[in-house]
Amino acid sequence: MTPVVLPDAVQTSGEVLSRRRAGAYHALTMVAPEVAERARPGQFLMIAPDPGSRSILRRPFSIAGAHARGPQAGAIEIVFDAIGTGTEWLAGRRPHDRLSIVGPLGRPFAVLGEPGACILVGGGYGAAPLLFLADALRLGGCRIDMVLGAATEGRLLGSLEAKRLSETATFTTEDGSLGHRGLVTDVLGAVIDRAAPDVVYACGPMRMLEAVAKVASGAGVPCQVSVEEFMGCGVGVCWTCVVPVRTSRGIAMVRACTEGPVLDGEKVVWR
Repeated sequence: MTPVVLPDAVQTSGEVLSRRRAGAYHALTMVAPEVAERARPGQFLMIAPDPGSRSILRRPFSIAGAHARGPQAGAIEIVFDAIGTGTEWLAGRRPHDRLSIVGPLGRPFAVLGEPGACILVGGGYGAAPLLFLADALRLGGCRIDMVLGAATEGRLLGSLEAKRLSETATFTTEDGSLGHRGLVTDVLGAVIDRAAPDVVYACGPMRMLEAVAKVASGAGVPCQVSVEEFMGCGVGVCWTCVVPVRTSRGIAMVRACTEGPVLDGEKVVWR
């Protein structure tokens, strides 16, 4: 078995600073300086469940923002949907409550080493880590175009932030309540033609990632995808989050929590 090496991760107690609604979702800001100073876009946290629940497994949450310096120094944010008892419990946390956190974990997005053009594609609350990424890319002088999609306007995350952070922001909803009626891939080709990107970054449901990767590959543009798989441990021990990828030796199984969650979209064997 490959040894688990987590050079940047820490286990700490994070104090809830604030909670708010973000459309259909919940945003939770915590004070955890050791995590904030290490976090990179694309990484995630594992948060312990309600001590009174039957669950013993931590749950993974993408890092939506981290502040190592400035007036919010030490703060990290997650955005999530309350769809079960665990996330409903988390949505009920109040300021000064404490949460057991392990992070930052996983392989982050590879940020361009020099100014270039980037397209960021997000689905639902998958847009959250892309807003974190957009901040990092802007600091590097990159041009950013964003494509965000969801089922309805209420489930579209970060539309205002996308307009602020990007040269162009294109929105799609399946019901037509905002922007183009349809899917992000309906408009992605045109955005690629217009922006001539050096890379496409994507985060969202697996079916969306597969479709985005295929559009990017067809246009000859590298694509980094942040995959969504069930994670039992988050540190590479349990092997429940494996993803098949193509290598020079054939198909290999990699762990989304350690070798990912960010992977080369063209190498993933989509199922």
